[in-house]
Amino acid sequence: MPILEIQNLKKHFATQKAVDDISFEVKKGSIFGLLGPNGAGKTTLLRMITGIFYPDEGQILFDGKIFDPNNDVIHIGYMPEERGLYKKMKIGEQALYLAQLKGLKKDEAMSQIKEWFVKFEMQSWWNKKVEDLSKGMSQKLQFVTTVLHHPKLIILDEPFSGLDPVNSNLIKDEIYKLSEKGCTVIFSTHRMEQVEEICDHIVLVNKGKKILDGSLNQVKNDFKESLFSIGFEEKPLLKGNIAFELIGTKDQSYIIKIKEGFKPNDVLNYFLSSGIQINSFHEILPSLNDIFIKLVEGTPLTRQFQPINS
Repeated sequence: MPILEIQNLKKHFATQKAVDDISFEVKKGSIFGLLGPNGAGKTTLLRMITGIFYPDEGQILFDGKIFDPNNDVIHIGYMPEERGLYKKMKIGEQALYLAQLKGLKKDEAMSQIKEWFVKFEMQSWWNKKVEDLSKGMSQKLQFVTTVLHHPKLIILDEPFSGLDPVNSNLIKDEIYKLSEKGCTVIFSTHRMEQVEEICDHIVLVNKGKKILDGSLNQVKNDFKESLFSIGFEEKPLLKGNIAFELIGTKDQSYIIKIKEGFKPNDVLNYFLSSGIQINSFHEILPSLNDIFIKLVEGTPLTRQFQPINS
């Protein structure tokens, strides 16, 4: 059963349709990517899922029931892109306050905070104020306050913004661990390389509408173009093949497009029957960034190789 079901949600502001009839499901324990360019409607969607906004039409089901913001929000951890920490408040006191707001008793909250502070090497920060933290340090604190009450659903809006590679990997590892423990994570970003690495399912929205919905593997396979890379010690001359078209080169490899009606084995047979040694052979799938640009901007997929006619 999905942890979250979005059914025909609509939200308008004056003449703008911020969310225009969007539906999707988020499976329990998944790491789900909510993608889109700036102004696509992502933040409005997240604010409806967290009960900050109410939809004009449609409904939200949380854990199999109609979403009740007053009772269900305690099971959600939300890390907004615009961070919501109190700048003048001491870090330890702030973490304790926010944990108690989410329903933890003081002793339990203290235990969880200390555990996370040790894990993230934040013990010495207890009496610092948020305004004295760097952006990266503030990010780590915001992440901790988002997850320490063991929410069923964790929503992270651009969680790696301002983090160096070491701390990005630290938070990334914790996201995996939380997912393995049964937490569901919605990861909202415009950084496609992070989505490819972390998410198992994605939804892409643009101008308030859903334009893509599927598993990461399914999406990449849906947009593949029968392109393959074949590597050699020395690139051979190609004569008389009918199974593929040579369209580019990259290092010691040819980039080919298999013609309709033929299969990869037909390509391999062509080279092997000619006595040509093959060092590598693999399919080229489009990157998520290429797919994103194609769908949002209507441009062809980018090809990272040297065309034959250049």
